[in-house]
Amino acid sequence: MLPLQQFDWPTTIEEFVAQFGDLLWAVVSFVVAFVVVYLLVRYVLVKLVRGSLSARGFDRTVVQLAANTARALALFVAIAVAFTVAGFGSFLAAFATLGGALALALGFAAQDLISNFVAGIFILKDKPFEVGDWIEWNGQSGVVREIDLRVSKLETFNNEVVTVPNSELANNAVTNPMANDKLRLQFVFGIGYDDDIDEAADIILEDARSLPDVLDDPEPSVRTTELADSYVGLESRIWIANPERGKFKSVLSEHVKGVKERFDAEGIDMPYPYRQLTGGISIEEMGELDQADVTGD
Repeated sequence: MLPLQQFDWPTTIEEFVAQFGDLLWAVVSFVVAFVVVYLLVRYVLVKLVRGSLSARGFDRTVVQLAANTARALALFVAIAVAFTVAGFGSFLAAFATLGGALALALGFAAQDLISNFVAGIFILKDKPFEVGDWIEWNGQSGVVREIDLRVSKLETFNNEVVTVPNSELANNAVTNPMANDKLRLQFVFGIGYDDDIDEAADIILEDARSLPDVLDDPEPSVRTTELADSYVGLESRIWIANPERGKFKSVLSEHVKGVKERFDAEGIDMPYPYRQLTGGISIEEMGELDQADVTGD
């Protein structure tokens, strides 16, 4: 390679164009192709993605994410087209091969991350629950405080914050008692076998109707559901509106307390399981051991 001072620099415009014309043409072609393709693809693609997802009811977070992805895709498309127009196809092919290998390696390394990410998109799209709902999943329960693309944050009823991967919520059964505007509550009251079932049922219904948060439509009902070892089970079924967790617990607590007090006042027994051991212990006097037993003969 010649030293810089020995390089034969052009002295006229004609010589400059003759010496660097191809390079200048490649640079200009690259810049023009990149700008035109990027602006055109970005405008069309982003507009198409936004309109399509918004029309299908996707959450704003998902729409914004898709729009950002479309912008990034437009950037890569513009670079690829610009390299091709500028005559650097071989470089682009090598870059594409390297990029594909890197993408494959990253895909294997980030399987859980991608799984949670995709699950977050489906949660935001399908809306099995929303922020403010209390839900139950895998034996746990809590109020949804935040839905992100990777995790969701829930607040337990002990005021603890639980961060749950979205794949766990998307791939398992989730109960959302607040999905509808009404919720039915059930509780089984046990009465004695000698007590009057109709009288006990009337008391349960009277107490349910006296609670201001219990709906008249659907009306409360009582069903005989169990003949246990020590009691007859009467299941109370009541309905409440706006079934938030605090209201659900307080209404059920008032109902159980009220029925218990009315049963006590009317002399209706609420038996509990018990066990009675019968029998005796006999003690026999043992004689002296045989000499053979002592000596082992």
